[in-house]
Amino acid sequence: MSLIDIGKRLYEASQVLATMDTKSKNEALKEVALSLKGHAEHILRENQKDIEKAIENNMKESLIDRLRLSEERIDDMIEGIHNIIKMKDPVWKSSEVWTLENGLTVSKMTVPIGVIGIIYESRPNVTVDAFSLTLKSGNCILLRGSSSSMHSNRALVYAMKEGLKKSNISEEVIGFVDDPNRSVVKEMLTLNKYIDLIIPRGGNDLIQFVVNNASVPTIETGVGNCHIFVDATANIQKAINIIENAKVQRPGVCNACETVLVHKNIAEVFLPKLYDYLKDRVEMRGCEETKKMIPVKCATKEDWAEEYLDYILAIKIVQNLEDTILHIRKYGTKHSEAILTENLSNANKFLRQVDAAAVYVNASTRFTDGSQFGFGAEMGISTQKMHARGPMGLNELVTIKYTILGNGQIRE
Repeated sequence: MSLIDIGKRLYEASQVLATMDTKSKNEALKEVALSLKGHAEHILRENQKDIEKAIENNMKESLIDRLRLSEERIDDMIEGIHNIIKMKDPVWKSSEVWTLENGLTVSKMTVPIGVIGIIYESRPNVTVDAFSLTLKSGNCILLRGSSSSMHSNRALVYAMKEGLKKSNISEEVIGFVDDPNRSVVKEMLTLNKYIDLIIPRGGNDLIQFVVNNASVPTIETGVGNCHIFVDATANIQKAINIIENAKVQRPGVCNACETVLVHKNIAEVFLPKLYDYLKDRVEMRGCEETKKMIPVKCATKEDWAEEYLDYILAIKIVQNLEDTILHIRKYGTKHSEAILTENLSNANKFLRQVDAAAVYVNASTRFTDGSQFGFGAEMGISTQKMHARGPMGLNELVTIKYTILGNGQIRE
């Protein structure tokens, strides 16, 4: 089936889905959850094909981890669906109603966006998360994952469509691009007649390709050069635990910490302890001052801008909070930034002056996640300053319609 044919089917299905009641959408999601459970063995077999290919292609382990599915991860996807079922339907809600002097009553109503296309890399769970969120918010979805996860995504889409067949909602609300050719992506980016929004989710190369080639409106997501600043007043053990979590738990995700900035007044005490704690698990690259205190590789200018997605950590000693903020402004990607401090004034200054979708005080950047924020799941982490910023959940997948009720008014 051509991409235009898929687009037409999605557009037609979106006209029906937009006015579906909450009960029908929730029942459909329940059937999809049951189908995913029933097809788990098939999904895992297909995922193993992608894993074997990734190993053959020498994909780094942290990225293979993003690709790998397990019974537990499938159960997590299913739990995410049930969390979305429990959430309030964001469609046809009024945030504001007012009456004009001429008697017209104006309501600001939420409505589905329509057809949303998502282009994403590696992580098969995005296939389920994206579908679940778009269905609950009354949108159709066009999925285009990477070639590295093609077998996994194909199996997941099959299971979801089988679930929809047992519901009142057509399986045509899901479109799947089963062609790894990049020219198909380029065509998808210009399908304005049938697609209302494109969301790229992946590395910088993918996002820039989408932004530079799309005529369909886009929301940028994902690139995460995330920093943690260890202030002079930081609790050392607490800081070490937070940095370990932010770097080591899952280094191949966008909310992992890539650079640690350390106040000069605490560096001599803090850095040796951090080094001893992480040296067997993380390759550390430091500035010249850092190298004088711990035996690490020399960091280059490129390291400050790098999203490693690996067990690599850049370390820089900074003069003060102002120096830290300037560094983040220069190299940050407006994703997630954190300060570790016991100084309330410094915490507030960091919160106010650091420009990012999520800014933390004394916590790991790994919490920038739709499920962690209570959104059930996410379409991605928006780093733009549009209507959606940070984890994009249900409430970011609707737009506005003004309804005006009159009684014969005309404009003079």
